[in-house]
Amino acid sequence: MKQRALWSAALVLGLALVSGCGSATAPGSSGSSGDKLVVWDWKSGDANVAAYLDKAKADFAKSHPDTEVEFVAQPFDQYYTLLGAAIQSGKGPDVMLFNGGGQLRDRVDALVPLDSYVAQDKQRLAGWEAFTRDGKTYASPVTLQGHPLYYNKALYEQAGLDPEAPAKTWDDFVENCGAITEKTGAKCFGVGNKEGIGIQFFLSSVGSAVLTPKEYDDWIAGKRNWASPDVKRIFELWKQVNDAGLNNDGVNSTAMFNDAFAVFQSGKAAHVIGLMSDIGHWKDFAEFLDPGDVGVMAAPVVNPAATPSLPYDGGIGYAVAKWTKDPKLAADLVRSLTSSEALKAFYADAGAIASDTTIDVSAGGPAVTTITAGIKTGKPALHVALSSKTVDLMGRLSQQLLSGSITADEAVAQLADSDKAS
Repeated sequence: MKQRALWSAALVLGLALVSGCGSATAPGSSGSSGDKLVVWDWKSGDANVAAYLDKAKADFAKSHPDTEVEFVAQPFDQYYTLLGAAIQSGKGPDVMLFNGGGQLRDRVDALVPLDSYVAQDKQRLAGWEAFTRDGKTYASPVTLQGHPLYYNKALYEQAGLDPEAPAKTWDDFVENCGAITEKTGAKCFGVGNKEGIGIQFFLSSVGSAVLTPKEYDDWIAGKRNWASPDVKRIFELWKQVNDAGLNNDGVNSTAMFNDAFAVFQSGKAAHVIGLMSDIGHWKDFAEFLDPGDVGVMAAPVVNPAATPSLPYDGGIGYAVAKWTKDPKLAADLVRSLTSSEALKAFYADAGAIASDTTIDVSAGGPAVTTITAGIKTGKPALHVALSSKTVDLMGRLSQQLLSGSITADEAVAQLADSDKAS
């Protein structure tokens, strides 16, 4: 995702036509030739995953020394469009990377169920639910992805607040934000909603502090009550936070990646709802802030009946295309891409919270220690349970809420209709 802004229009067009430099694999052609597997993703062009891929390819080569593996890095902002073209043609890569949730679930008709191939990995890896539909598993999780509420301990100290005791209730949190702004000039939140992504982070990070545990579990199970006052309260809060001046200016014109995170990293905001892995996460922030100043706090309680928890799911995972000539061979590659040695390298170099729960992260610093401890009691992220269509609508409505052109009642009514139709 770091590279998305770097792709020129010409390169995007070139990738759409030939699927990578020097590759003869186009979106409408089959990736498998019996002794070759083609993988599409948006990560393999990143330098910080080079060791991860080397480990995965070495693991795969132990069992399949005569099979060539080619990784084709696609631009993230074009990825699902290119993948959609391949799916429509019924030809394309053998193995493909997916975000957990709706992006995968909306495309399972083009994928091979992996349950019979990955059964022995089920105990070692976490995050499977984000890659399942109707009881079948369609991808193996590589990372865990969630939305911790990060805070800048140095700004807390400058404001005379205890950085080791962040507020537990919403009212106290807002009061602390006022003190921070008064003493340091920093805003409460760094937020970007230019792409409509900010609401996804807000919903999933703050939701467990607003919904009751039953409402939360029902939401994840697909029994969502959009008419609930607690559900509406989340969207009201989204607007109220901005109206009260707690966010950086121009949220709807601020890109989440990476402008909103830059606001936090530069000390212009005391808090940001970030990610656990990939980008906008603990390791990224520690490049700009002292690692000891990067804190992770529980969402402050809005509803006394709520029980805040860390929202997380499977982050990214590899799936096998239905058109591949040898599903078992492709599934073996997926297993290598989620092998312990490969995932250890992904954690070490990219700062990803890997799906492998056996990896020791104790040397990663206080932020990652807090995050991994929260996984034990964490619950799936609220927005990941929604279809991609409903998530897209929510992004548009969230922008209208901030601009004042729609009410929370109108927004949840539209979302209810979309969710029902999905």
